[in-house]
Amino acid sequence: METATIFNIQKFSLDDGPGIRTVVFLKGCPLRCAWCANPESQARAPQLEWKESACLGCGACLDVAPSAAAREIDGKRHVDVRTLRGDSSEARAVVVACPARALTCTGEAKSVEEVLRVCLQDQPFYEDSGGGVTLSGGEALTWPGFCEELLGRLREEGIDTCIETEAHVSPRVFRRIAGLLDHMLVDLKHVDADKLKAQADGHADLMLANLRWALANHPDVLPRTPVVPGFNDGLDDARAMARWLREAGGTRVQLLPFHNFGESKYALLDKPYALYGVKNLRPENLASYRQVYLDEGIEAFY
Repeated sequence: METATIFNIQKFSLDDGPGIRTVVFLKGCPLRCAWCANPESQARAPQLEWKESACLGCGACLDVAPSAAAREIDGKRHVDVRTLRGDSSEARAVVVACPARALTCTGEAKSVEEVLRVCLQDQPFYEDSGGGVTLSGGEALTWPGFCEELLGRLREEGIDTCIETEAHVSPRVFRRIAGLLDHMLVDLKHVDADKLKAQADGHADLMLANLRWALANHPDVLPRTPVVPGFNDGLDDARAMARWLREAGGTRVQLLPFHNFGESKYALLDKPYALYGVKNLRPENLASYRQVYLDEGIEAFY
């Protein structure tokens, strides 16, 4: 049976596909988008997190993890969470040893059967609302075997299936998994390869090719664009993406205004946040941006 590293299973979601949904978040992502709101989703393995406000600086964690580097912030001495894998024996030891629970682990290996069991708990809600299960991440498609097995089991149970994906995977994997999905929510981050590479370390051609195929071959595909200051929030950016989308056969796009709600998560992982201090965007900030899409014949909504 396939397993994957899961860092959250969120019930009663209303924003990740139609109806009431359970969203399964898988760890691992080939991109490192500067604006990522879930930095804990990027690495495939479980990770340690350190909460500064809870830490006593007692050093108990260092006593049980001799191989870990020490780190001190504002007088609080603790293990450097970047030097221990979250699924190692030492990582488990420091979580137990911390008297203030300032150290936790995000991500846990789960089997298809374990995840399916959780998803089936809310089957009546799916049926009443037209909802179902959505795979998300990270990038769920970095676990193709797990996705294929789980989606197959869900469909056997008559449960509606959806995915949120960047489409930064091989076309073979993308198309195989697409056949098991009722809905696809696919990122359209940018059509400029250089801009994407600078901010997300990704290959635009691969992502665009997969999205183009999906628009031509899947019955329900919704492109979604995270609108990020300094990356793709210019009117010329909007025009380029709208024209590409129209040419590829798309008719609509969901605009996702930038937010910095994940900023605090970077501190937990002791990672820098590239967009620190950048203000959130709101729909009213994007009226002209949206109008560009409308002028190009693309339905744009938030």
